[in-house]
Amino acid sequence: MAKNGDFSPPLDPHEVHVLAVDDSLVDRKVIEKLLRIISCKVTAVDSGIRALQILGLNEEEGSVGYDEIKVDLVITDYCMPGMTGYELLKKIKGSSTFREIPVVIMSSENVLARIDRCLEEGAEDFIVKPVKLCDVERLKSYMFGEGRIQRQNANGEFNKTKLHETCNVSLPS
Repeated sequence: MAKNGDFSPPLDPHEVHVLAVDDSLVDRKVIEKLLRIISCKVTAVDSGIRALQILGLNEEEGSVGYDEIKVDLVITDYCMPGMTGYELLKKIKGSSTFREIPVVIMSSENVLARIDRCLEEGAEDFIVKPVKLCDVERLKSYMFGEGRIQRQNANGEFNKTKLHETCNVSLPS
């Protein structure tokens, strides 16, 4: 079980493992609880730097570097001190070991240029906070490698549909 950024490898090797990164304790607890509802193993950390240590991608001391680490998805806040979610995304996608792991960015700000930039850099999706159960349920397709294919249209371009439009929730006009 992950608490306060501590890492523990999954007990069940078939369990879906999500690395959740957010500097806000409240947001971290919300995403952790939602992911556990859909039966995910969650490692929650408070910074992009700590996430890199967990993945063994940080050149500094303190990298976990476990060979048995299997992360099926990374979900990260966009705006964090020290290293933004966008910078974390670029590091993961630049790694030969982890570039195929789906990365989902979340933010409380619905800024189209930011969303486009993250999707173009390789993010699977962009969730506008507050994160809801329907957002997390949609992530299942990325955990099993289906999401990226579904998001591409016939021209190979990515569909930039916002998640809140797919959650069966009526938004106020």
